[in-house]
Amino acid sequence: MEKVRIYLDDVRTPIEEDWIICRDYEEFVNKITEIGLDNIYMISLDHDLGETAIREYFKNVKTNYVLNYDNIHEKTGYDCAKWLVSESMDKNIDLPIVTVHSANPVGSANMMGYINNYLKNKRLPQNCERVKIPHTV
Repeated sequence: MEKVRIYLDDVRTPIEEDWIICRDYEEFVNKITEIGLDNIYMISLDHDLGETAIREYFKNVKTNYVLNYDNIHEKTGYDCAKWLVSESMDKNIDLPIVTVHSANPVGSANMMGYINNYLKNKRLPQNCERVKIPHTV
């Protein structure tokens, strides 16, 4: 089986067609469980995956760089990052390349920090970074 790429985003769609697109946390977890973490080459994460996350972005993050997860009712890309680390530990499978394409700077930093801290503790290169992936809306 050729390894695949997973793109998590509730709105955007990458221009390159070989991405498998997941729109929310449940779809993300189900797709990775179905495919198997060891059959994934790359994962790119968005942070804000729904209305309350978008509201929090425009109300607090964009204006004063504060992100209050108590104001977000759906699971975010940060929840997906935490699930990925847990899955990697539980199954003893190394993470694929994980990148972040979110426009939310605070959420991006949280996801990259979480993934890179895990990689650091495993004595692996801390290579989770923010990227731009050409997309449509």
